[in-house]
Amino acid sequence: MRYVRYLSIAIFGLALILIALANRQFVEVQILPEELGGMAALNPSYELPLFIVMFGGILAGLVIGFIWEWIREAKERAAAARQAREMARLRAEVRRLKGEKHKDQDEVLALLDEAS
Repeated sequence: MRYVRYLSIAIFGLALILIALANRQFVEVQILPEELGGMAALNPSYELPLFIVMFGGILAGLVIGFIWEWIREAKERAAAARQAREMARLRAEVRRLKGEKHKDQDEVLALLDEAS
């Protein structure tokens, strides 16, 4: 199974390298549209290879998606933490009640009673 994983990673890496080699031409990337940049008197633009723009867009989408999902799952994480606290409280109460039940008994009899 490890070799299948290594083969998959190698194929994916080769595909990324081929995409990068096929898209080496430079493109101009502007931060603001021409009209808005003219009004702000600020219009930075950069010359970047097309594959960097493509991979940057994919990476930005992944990061935004992970953050979006993390925020969306906050309710589930809070509910799980609440349930864990409640479970710990109930376990402590069960231990306390078992201790009260067997406080007048001999320790050996209490252990035998708990086992059955």
